[in-house]
Amino acid sequence: MRSPMRTVPGPTDHVIVVGAGLAGLSSTLHLLGAGRRVTVLEAGPGPGGRAGVLTTGGFRIDTGPTVLTMPHLVDEALAAVGDSLAARLELVRLDPAYRARFADGTAIDVHTDAAAMEDEIGRFAGAREAAGYRRMRAWVTELYRTMMGRFIDANIDSPLHLLGPDLARLTALGGFGRLGPAVARHFTDERLRRVFSFQSLYAGVPPQRALAAYAVITYMDTVAGVHFPRGGMHALPRALADAAVAAGAELRYHAPVVRLERSAGGRITAVRTADGERLRCDAVVLTPDLPISYRLLGHTPRRAVPLRYSPSCVLLHAGCDRTWPDHLAHHTLFFGAAWERTFDEIVRLGVPMSDPSLLVTRPTATDPTLAPDGHHLHHVLAPCPNLAVGSVDWLREGPRYREQLLAVLERRGLTGLGDAVRVEHLVTPADWAAEGLAAGTPFATAHTLAQTGPFRPRNLVRGVENAVLAGCGTTPGVGLPTVLISGKLAAARITGAPRPVPAGRTTRRPATAGAGAGACADTAAAGGDSDTAGAAAAPQDGARDGAQAGTREGARPGAAVLGAPAGGRAPSVGTGVAG
Repeated sequence: MRSPMRTVPGPTDHVIVVGAGLAGLSSTLHLLGAGRRVTVLEAGPGPGGRAGVLTTGGFRIDTGPTVLTMPHLVDEALAAVGDSLAARLELVRLDPAYRARFADGTAIDVHTDAAAMEDEIGRFAGAREAAGYRRMRAWVTELYRTMMGRFIDANIDSPLHLLGPDLARLTALGGFGRLGPAVARHFTDERLRRVFSFQSLYAGVPPQRALAAYAVITYMDTVAGVHFPRGGMHALPRALADAAVAAGAELRYHAPVVRLERSAGGRITAVRTADGERLRCDAVVLTPDLPISYRLLGHTPRRAVPLRYSPSCVLLHAGCDRTWPDHLAHHTLFFGAAWERTFDEIVRLGVPMSDPSLLVTRPTATDPTLAPDGHHLHHVLAPCPNLAVGSVDWLREGPRYREQLLAVLERRGLTGLGDAVRVEHLVTPADWAAEGLAAGTPFATAHTLAQTGPFRPRNLVRGVENAVLAGCGTTPGVGLPTVLISGKLAAARITGAPRPVPAGRTTRRPATAGAGAGACADTAAAGGDSDTAGAAAAPQDGARDGAQAGTREGARPGAAVLGAPAGGRAPSVGTGVAG
């Protein structure tokens, strides 16, 4: 029989959540739904964490994740307080979910409707490959059904807790093999193999090395579907923050946490902010990047093997006076010819891809209001080595690499792109590091076998009984859906297993002063090495001033907020593709 889930002992009436990004906001809503009083402390000027927004030159630039899958997880968090996704956001289901363009000049649209995708593959590669797609779709769907409840959306205290029929089923499905060969069993066309395996890069591992179990991300992208919220991706954390305030949470912005006070028994009793304020608490949820959270706790768990971090990325946000609708969907993948060699370059050699595969997102294809009339936004994401592997001087090489990316895209069909740019913002691993992200990557710890499932850094830290971690560095891992689950799992460590939300529940708590909460690995606070009483540390604002003037938006007008200004200077941007 499975042992009960470990939870925070003692009183947990008042919980402080450090960080107002997606993980923190998810945790906040689930905590509120379980009757806890919640205070959220965020170093930045508003909610979102890495899922921020930069407003400049009439463009609203999402600075974080661009791919939204599994929106029912958003609805689940809102339902915890009697709210709903439909009441807060208008989502558009993208069709195609992606367009994939290849070095040989061919292209294919990726549809999530089974019949439409089977027809598209038949047109693109023939009937045999279409039959392979049917088999692949059935396989990833069964993987998802097997993994979601037991391996992803669950707190795991020991590898022994995984023993059972689901583990046997996962093994039978080939989940512990390698993703690249597993996908290759369904397709002979190398182009299709790329389309249905590149998703492992979200988890920080090339397809040839990733566990086949990570085809669950392929399911999320190519079967469950990709969505986009009207108003941009930042509308998501803004909606969660508004719902949290309406349900009684207090959100404090410009409130970086610098110290955790602990009793002689090791229990955290209070949180100190940079301005010297002391807030008592019964429990704490920490959502910053792992090294920052560990420094605040004054304890880094021992591991047999040091943590390995995912590759990073260079992001170019370009507001242009034209676009290329014949080449670009909402999301377009430009695959280079040297597929496997480029993985070796960024993972082992520590150099940028010589023949890069790029993701270009054009949100104005779905929501033209994000740019001035006649203009378009293009987000260009280029995977690159993290700072632990590479020795690139990004302060010097960043502008040069920007020119190379534009030249590559012009050669691949976006003729005149360089001349069309009117507003831009470039982000490199040096910028990620300046925001406090370990190894200069927004994708946190890689999903290697030694950092997967029960072997991933846990959300409970031994020796600190009432602190819980959330965000993409801990369980279950990287990506917008898993970050939302991370917040839910952190809340469950405090409240016990979540109770089902009664159908039709609409009762809300009265709003109090406050607003918002957590993200993938929120940049809400920085700490120094602390002792039993806690230790002071230089606060981290979570984002540096950007290269161009602009404003980052926080909560919507009218939200009850402490310390939220009307606007501020442009910060450096947040996450990459998956949140």
